[in-house]
Amino acid sequence: MTARTDSRTRRPGGLVAKAMLGAAALTALATVPAGAAEQQILSAPYNGACGSGYGVVNSAPVGEGTIYLTYNSSNGYNCAVTVRRNDGTKPWMSVKISQGEDPGWASTDEGYFGGYAGPVYVYGKGHCIDWFGAIGTATMIVNDTNC
Repeated sequence: MTARTDSRTRRPGGLVAKAMLGAAALTALATVPAGAAEQQILSAPYNGACGSGYGVVNSAPVGEGTIYLTYNSSNGYNCAVTVRRNDGTKPWMSVKISQGEDPGWASTDEGYFGGYAGPVYVYGKGHCIDWFGAIGTATMIVNDTNC
């Protein structure tokens, strides 16, 4: 929200209209589901680790970060990366990806990382994708998406 030095208007009823808009904004904020604002604080922005040509097509919260699923339409590959909000300490982190019909993970990156785990890749054109991320003890698995 941008701060203004003078929010008053000279038209009749202008202050009342602005007060009503302010009340509507507060009502909208009050209807945000519990935890949604907290999740925004805990989410981590995509870091571009998958490389050029990959765009974010899906994401999911995991602990103090986010797992991202990306896709490159020029080569048909999906990529996943688990990104932490802060990269101070090095907790156990993991990211895994596979085609939905495969029984195991096609590609995995795990270890004690400061900022992110991955990238990991799988050919995704014409396939549903399973992807997994972990930060510390928090885990997230998403099955059969982006078909």
